[in-house]
Amino acid sequence: MTPAGAARHARVAEVATHLPEDGMTSAQVEARLAELNPGLVPPPGLIERLTGVRYRHLAPDDWMASDLAAAAVRKLLDSCGRDLADIDLLIFAATSADVIEPATAHIVAEKLGARCPVFDLSNACNSVVNAIEVADALICAGHYDRILIACGERVTLAAQWRLSGLDELFTVGASHTVSDAGAALLLEASDRPGVLGHRFTAESAAWPTTVVPVQRDRQTGVLTAGRFQVRSMELLAALDRADLTPLLDAVTGLGMTMADFAVVCVHQAALPYLAPFCERAGIPLDRTVVTIADHGNVASASLPLQLVTAVETGRLKRGDHALLIGLASGLSLGAMVLRW
Repeated sequence: MTPAGAARHARVAEVATHLPEDGMTSAQVEARLAELNPGLVPPPGLIERLTGVRYRHLAPDDWMASDLAAAAVRKLLDSCGRDLADIDLLIFAATSADVIEPATAHIVAEKLGARCPVFDLSNACNSVVNAIEVADALICAGHYDRILIACGERVTLAAQWRLSGLDELFTVGASHTVSDAGAALLLEASDRPGVLGHRFTAESAAWPTTVVPVQRDRQTGVLTAGRFQVRSMELLAALDRADLTPLLDAVTGLGMTMADFAVVCVHQAALPYLAPFCERAGIPLDRTVVTIADHGNVASASLPLQLVTAVETGRLKRGDHALLIGLASGLSLGAMVLRW
């Protein structure tokens, strides 16, 4: 709680993730594709060579995004000694959802037994970092003292296993790199700044490069998610054209340089793109936290997972500075500076 009369700031008090125990290696994915598509045999090691992904987590069949989020929240509350009664607002932030209506945040709250206000926030893989931006504003404005961000990514449901040929594999191949995960962050009011600054930008003309369309059955009218489609070359070209100046301004505007950060967490959808992006942005590669190889693309849980990994390995300690770089379909790009 911020003392009366003191300036209000927000800080990330705790972060936690939940990673399902079951999973598949890339070799197992390729074997299943060959089994389900007679005559289609992916070259051995193709997925790992193209994406860097060795393993992805698979949630239990009966789990939804809310289950993954709730599991991460329980882990967070246990680790920081907080109770649900301490939470003023719950934001569910993810690409995934249990239902179209109501907000999945209600389902997470019901599973946890929470009775605070809730809402959803969705902006593809930038959902969590945008939720931090919103939580920071709400706390600094005095509306809430403690805000819980819950993320559940049940993205392996989008995997496309029946293919017409190798050409289609390159179109829907991104669906074989995604991974299920839950994440949670607790932001709370503080008399010392913890969220130091953030800048966001968008290149919305590139939205068709990564799409999960909504389809309506003509007979029943039921809405379902279509195939996860990525036009990889067009997406990479759009990312290469994107102006990174606003992101870098988040750092230079605070009088900081990349040398001031203990870690730089960059959203990871494909490992081969990490080094070229970092070179272009001036990010030292040894400051990044690589999680995609062993955990796959966990969508908007990627940045929390990197923070947890950095803390657990001793690379990020209280008082250190961390930089979060969000990259999301749309395109959406963002940078957030934290004092841990």
